[in-house]
Amino acid sequence: MDELTNQAKAKFDKTVQSLKENLVTLRTGRANPSMLDKVQADYYGDKMPINQIAAITSPEPRQILVKPYDKNDVKAIVAAISGAGLNLNPTVDGDQIRIIIAPLTEETRKNIVKQAKQMSEDARVALRNVRREYMDFLKEDESYSDDLKERIQDEISKVFDEASKSIDALYQNKEKEILTL
Repeated sequence: MDELTNQAKAKFDKTVQSLKENLVTLRTGRANPSMLDKVQADYYGDKMPINQIAAITSPEPRQILVKPYDKNDVKAIVAAISGAGLNLNPTVDGDQIRIIIAPLTEETRKNIVKQAKQMSEDARVALRNVRREYMDFLKEDESYSDDLKERIQDEISKVFDEASKSIDALYQNKEKEILTL
């Protein structure tokens, strides 16, 4: 593979990985500690991801348990989870926080699927932008022969197709997971 193709592949892979990380944060019917990955709490005047200031586990299929490393952070973590827009209701249980995941309604499931679809569409747009960037570069660069340009464009297109298939598979798996009762 050409160096340009490798660079494009690296950018495509980053886009796919970013989509994976975003899809994990979406709610499904089960408790998943990574749902709280993007939630940030006030920590001595700074915003910190709560997974860095607390241990997050899932002792039961519909429960998340958050154990702050410092007891004084309980209120800040509860406020952050409540205000994160995840429709979760944390309850304080001594020096830890319990979050019971309520079963999702059909309407809520459909809305979450819409969010997943939007995330995957954004990732597709990012892939197309990267592909266009490299194709434009090849058209403008005179140091490559026409045959080499064509071969590199074909390689980039193949890598693009693979990344696009990965995005489709990620979305379909997440959709299936969300819609499964």
